[in-house]
Amino acid sequence: MFLPLIDYDRVYQLISLALIEDLDETGDTTTIAVVPENILVSAILRCKEDCVCAGLSVAERVFKAIDESIEFECLVADGDYCPAATLLAKISGNARALLTAERTALNFIQRLSGIATTARRYMELVVGTQTVILDTRKTTPGWRNLEKYAVAVGGASNHRIGLYDRIMIKDNHRELAGMEGSGGIARSVRRAREIFPELEVEVEADTLDEVREAIEAEADYILLDNMSNEQMAQAVSLNSGQARLEASGGITLERIPAIARLGVDFISVGALTHSVKATDISMEIEI
Repeated sequence: MFLPLIDYDRVYQLISLALIEDLDETGDTTTIAVVPENILVSAILRCKEDCVCAGLSVAERVFKAIDESIEFECLVADGDYCPAATLLAKISGNARALLTAERTALNFIQRLSGIATTARRYMELVVGTQTVILDTRKTTPGWRNLEKYAVAVGGASNHRIGLYDRIMIKDNHRELAGMEGSGGIARSVRRAREIFPELEVEVEADTLDEVREAIEAEADYILLDNMSNEQMAQAVSLNSGQARLEASGGITLERIPAIARLGVDFISVGALTHSVKATDISMEIEI
């Protein structure tokens, strides 16, 4: 399993923004008012439902952003399957600091674990096939590196990271290219290779005619957009292994096994990041 590196420079920016959002200039007023200043305590992070853990190192950095002296001990690793009630980490330090960091730390680890858990669920449905589950660019603004990391932790794979690392000729590109006349797909692929010869080229196809055009243009990848299983089967036959085929659009858990059996190389799923349920994880003070 390849895990993208976490860009901790960006993570620190996210943590800083999150803490400013939560604390403003006044701070954690409830904790300041209620909790004595110098109490030292321990706490545990516990998942309250089955999950794949992701984001422990980010949670640790949230606590240490409040108080560098806080001790954070991981009891599991990112990528571990954790049944409900599993202890994920033990935290020790100033009580005020722990309470102040709690919600922000949980927000990170709950969302990332939710993504990893969802990715694992999708991947389990293609076991025994050659099909790979991919994420998309439908990520939370600013969180892409972390969310794609969580996808990989769950066992799925990353599609392009941004607009810069692959040519993706989508429907709007095709429409605009078509204003110059017929042969828009071939013309677009040729121009892309001339300007960015180091990048792979993918063409989104809505119809079998567009699949044929993309094959003739020698695209590296063809995205089969919102096609029925029957259309995708025909596309696999037309392609005969020339380009790598990616199924996308309208992909549900229920459709995954049947689509994988058609022989497509990839299934991309926006739901891995854009609509996941955060994992229920709590911080409990040990008295």
